[in-house]
Amino acid sequence: MTTSAVNTDNSKPLSLADSKLKLTDVIKTLPSECFELDARKAWFSVISNVLAVVLGYFFLAIAPWYLLPLAWIYTGTAATGFFVIGHDCAHRSFAKSRWVNDIVGHLFMMPLIYPFHGWRIKHNYHHAHTNKRLVDNAWQPVGTDVYENSGVALRWAFKRFLHNRLWWIGSIVHWAMHHFNWNQYRKQDQADVKLSVAVVALFAAVCFPTLIATTGIWGFIKFWFIPWMVYHFWMSTFTYIHHTAPDIAFVPASEWDALTAQLSGTVHCNYPKWVEFLCHDINVHVPHHISTAIPSYNLRMAYKSLQENWGSYLYPECTFSVSLLKYITDRCHLYTPENEYISFKDYYAQQ
Repeated sequence: MTTSAVNTDNSKPLSLADSKLKLTDVIKTLPSECFELDARKAWFSVISNVLAVVLGYFFLAIAPWYLLPLAWIYTGTAATGFFVIGHDCAHRSFAKSRWVNDIVGHLFMMPLIYPFHGWRIKHNYHHAHTNKRLVDNAWQPVGTDVYENSGVALRWAFKRFLHNRLWWIGSIVHWAMHHFNWNQYRKQDQADVKLSVAVVALFAAVCFPTLIATTGIWGFIKFWFIPWMVYHFWMSTFTYIHHTAPDIAFVPASEWDALTAQLSGTVHCNYPKWVEFLCHDINVHVPHHISTAIPSYNLRMAYKSLQENWGSYLYPECTFSVSLLKYITDRCHLYTPENEYISFKDYYAQQ
């Protein structure tokens, strides 16, 4: 089922609450081909993505001022593909060799100033605790209790961010707060995190001054900063839409069930074909939550299998649009103890 906005027809997936099924039962129904790593497909995604980014920078270099917005949107979207390649590497679904995954992951996340190991560790934690209230570290709704117990400044910040539709900076906040401080990680992981921070710091120390020296401050903004902002728009948007809808629950750890969270609590959203191509089908997100071992080029195969075997348990599909974003951002402001979203308008009407 596809809707223009998330679940506007009030259809819901069948409940798994009383089921004895486990996540492994779903995984066993997927074709074995879904898990096969294909070096040819993996390296084709690398080559095609590099060429797409090169084309974007060529476009930026020659475009007249009135075409720059198009060049920025294209280049930033192509750069998002770099992240998705690093994403596969973080899940060890790019190559069979760990060292290949680590090298490729660092190289492709480096221009985005994303520390590979820091993100890898945090992101895998998200997969282990998807939609678990106060535990999932990718996206957490702001609870009414948190909002009520916050100071004036923090309440103001929450309201500006949620009510003013600033979801698109969410990944920047997440990037800045969680991936550079190795003290947030276990001691056995801190050396890896420090290495990744050093890699992006070295890249920035060499490339940013060189870019400014050769093209000026405007060149830095034009060739790196604005495409980077477009990349974060997509990062924030993918994450937000994947896990946010008025009736997708974030439940306490005592009530949490992996199968319900991964199969029924993640949204499949269709984007323009050029976005899906440049971003390596990252929008085909449900099978990725069923098993992170599925490489990006097999996500559609896995999703088709899930539709055939578990379709009644899947959340209804949606299509990316302004109306979709308006629908979500008008409703999903605060989260109640009853595991429901409430808008600021309704929240204050109850006070």
